[in-house]
Amino acid sequence: MTDLDLLHFEQLKRDVQAQYLKEHTPSYDDISKWKGIDIIYFQEDLRKKAKGNISEKSFYTYFKTSPVTKLPRIDMLNLLSIYTGYESWYEFKKQHLFAGELLQDDEDLDENDLQELEKTVSNSPELPKTEIQPAKVEFKAPENSDLQKSNTDNQNIKENQTPTIQPEIIPLKTNKNFVKKNAWAIVTSILIVITGILGFKDEIFSKEYKYCFTDADRGVSVINTLEIKILKENESDLLYKVKPGECFYYSTKDKNLKMEISAPFYEPLKVNRNLENAPGEEMIELKPDDYKMAVYYFSRKDVKGNPEEQIALMKQKRKQLENLISNEAVIYQVYDNDTYGIETLDKQKYITLVTTPTTSLKNLNVIKMEKDKKGKIISIKFKIASTDEKNK
Repeated sequence: MTDLDLLHFEQLKRDVQAQYLKEHTPSYDDISKWKGIDIIYFQEDLRKKAKGNISEKSFYTYFKTSPVTKLPRIDMLNLLSIYTGYESWYEFKKQHLFAGELLQDDEDLDENDLQELEKTVSNSPELPKTEIQPAKVEFKAPENSDLQKSNTDNQNIKENQTPTIQPEIIPLKTNKNFVKKNAWAIVTSILIVITGILGFKDEIFSKEYKYCFTDADRGVSVINTLEIKILKENESDLLYKVKPGECFYYSTKDKNLKMEISAPFYEPLKVNRNLENAPGEEMIELKPDDYKMAVYYFSRKDVKGNPEEQIALMKQKRKQLENLISNEAVIYQVYDNDTYGIETLDKQKYITLVTTPTTSLKNLNVIKMEKDKKGKIISIKFKIASTDEKNK
């Protein structure tokens, strides 16, 4: 990377801004001042024209700072170059050469070439520095110092004698001696059995219970991930998460069970069970929060059909949201970056965001929602997940 590459990238950013301003009117003409809904609409236009996307984090990294100190990856450079009407990043630089700049056709090895080179080097055999020959071991037959003499006259002849076997009298072991000799082994065995019982007492004396969950109004499985908090006396609470459509299994030897069940679109529920007479399986109904469910439905529903039907449906959605949300509602959008952690939106701007048909709304997640005693929504906290987060 050279300083000229950074200057070319600043040129590319200006061309990207000019390309977007041809057909759109953002809050500011300066791309470094875009945020929130402006970025969402830009991502939508980039996917439409260049068939690709950059994350919100990458936008804040490379477009909010000028000049930048490092280049983005080559795939992002190629994507932005295609958006401005060029075939590639190389073609863009070729059409924007500075005075005296020479642009090579094969500037550097790309990532695939580097990987092939590293693979070739790593697979090349290493020659041994020296070859050590095994030392030869000479074997000498032992000399027999007691060779038989050829002169048999002077040899003495020994007669074979049959050994006399004396019977051995073995005293019988008494039970008392056996216990004394094996006392340590007996004590060790008893301790092992006791330790095993104490170590697995929970598994031995525990019973497993199964709890499944259903929507009380619709009779189907809940659509959210559940958070289940087990309340125990004189102990810290235990927190479990259950995915939509799955059941919760819990093993315990306690006689009573206290649970607090919560989900984003359902009213919280407290469950107390006497496990002495409780069944092993149980279906628990959760009452949906209609207000949270409605906002979720409006933000996810696709607007299809002819233009007149689209306009009519959008007006219907706006009217319903107008009735659900209080005029004094506090609405926050959460970002995953250091520059803009949280942005505040007013009621009308939020309604415009969730009723405008864009693919980004499919990633909208309501984190928290509150309503007053009259049923009006007074607080909303939401987040639009990036493409990278959704693929994890």
